[in-house]
Amino acid sequence: MKPRLAAVRVLNQVLGQGRSLSTVLPEILESVPQANDRAFARQLCFGVLRFLPRLEACATHHLNRSLKAKDQNLHAIILLGLYQLIYLRVPDHAAVSETVALTRAVGKPWARSLVNAVLRGFLRCKEQTLVQVDQDEAIATAFPHWLFDMLRSDWPEQWRTIVCGSNEQPPLTLRVNRRRIERSAWLQRLRAAGMDAVELPDSESGLMLAQPVDVTTLPGFLEGDVSVQDGAAQLAGALLGAKPGERVLDACAAPGGNTAHILELQPELAELVAIDIDEERLPRVEQNLSRLGLSARLLTGDAAEPSQWWDGERFDRILLDAPCSGTGVIRRHPDIKVLRRADDISSLVAKQQHLLESLWSLLKPGGILLYVTCSILKQENEQQAAGFVDRHFDAREVPLDVLWGRSMSAGRQILPGDNQMDGFYYACLHKKRVNNY
Repeated sequence: MKPRLAAVRVLNQVLGQGRSLSTVLPEILESVPQANDRAFARQLCFGVLRFLPRLEACATHHLNRSLKAKDQNLHAIILLGLYQLIYLRVPDHAAVSETVALTRAVGKPWARSLVNAVLRGFLRCKEQTLVQVDQDEAIATAFPHWLFDMLRSDWPEQWRTIVCGSNEQPPLTLRVNRRRIERSAWLQRLRAAGMDAVELPDSESGLMLAQPVDVTTLPGFLEGDVSVQDGAAQLAGALLGAKPGERVLDACAAPGGNTAHILELQPELAELVAIDIDEERLPRVEQNLSRLGLSARLLTGDAAEPSQWWDGERFDRILLDAPCSGTGVIRRHPDIKVLRRADDISSLVAKQQHLLESLWSLLKPGGILLYVTCSILKQENEQQAAGFVDRHFDAREVPLDVLWGRSMSAGRQILPGDNQMDGFYYACLHKKRVNNY
């Protein structure tokens, strides 16, 4: 399959069926044999979804009539063509001719003239069209209106930095397994192999590659020397601070990056229990642990319903990487702009609150619950943590003594692009003993 056709098929399923990019893209790329073609198809998919609101505004401007629901694939074709004309260095004539040819590939040759007219009409007045659609600030930043409004409300001084950081291509960031090799030693091996990286200042194990590569080509990857994990996500293991002999719970554990990192940092735990509600995702956790030479007790279950799986023995530490809007990781998952809706936020906040309430009873007095999201919305973050502390006499928020991020009324917030990291939130909640400490 040619890369543009692969991209159309991916986009058709994401836009038309509401499937996630991370699920659909690998399935369809299996039909694209050449590595450079797969890379181009991936670039097209990510690019269209990253700038979708702006592309859709341009398409609407040059369409004489709305497309029927059954012609969603034509909509995807037009968006693909506009993305190439606005954001890529593909020659205009090639972008138009290759895009128009897709109408035959999807079995709709009658739409050839329609797609051609839209793309050539855009080219004739490209600058005027962009100036007109960009009068809407949300469209200019390629964000859906509901999310744009939330960001401006929550971050009146930082929203421009947030949207710019969210629209950038993210770096490939690694976590060195320091049980096997020190970061500096592995960096030397990487450079000897003709690749380079820089150390992340906020993580003792993190590196950011100068150029993205197939991770299986990295020195020692298959043997467990390194894993892929964003720099902000890497902070969880150290903040949890597990001690030898402790019992630890990693709630909502899949795909297992935090599970592995906790074990790398503290190999002398009494037990690490990793739970996830999705049975189909747990094998991924097992695979990651196996590659790294680690083991944990893996359970399928709803962390918010401990009666389904809990054995009655409390935990010293609990990591709750809670389900959230994902608004801090849009640069890695641009389909969030499509799949997430404004009314999702209240249900997510309720789910997070239920998880916190349920897991708190599983924590020993004197223990720590680390609340984490990859959101940048205050409802899910500082307001959630502060509200929990207000409701529980035995809870206190422990200020994080770190240099990264921003201090909030409760916890700390990293915004997308801060030190090349994704947007993450952390709050450390301590369960008081009888004597309040």
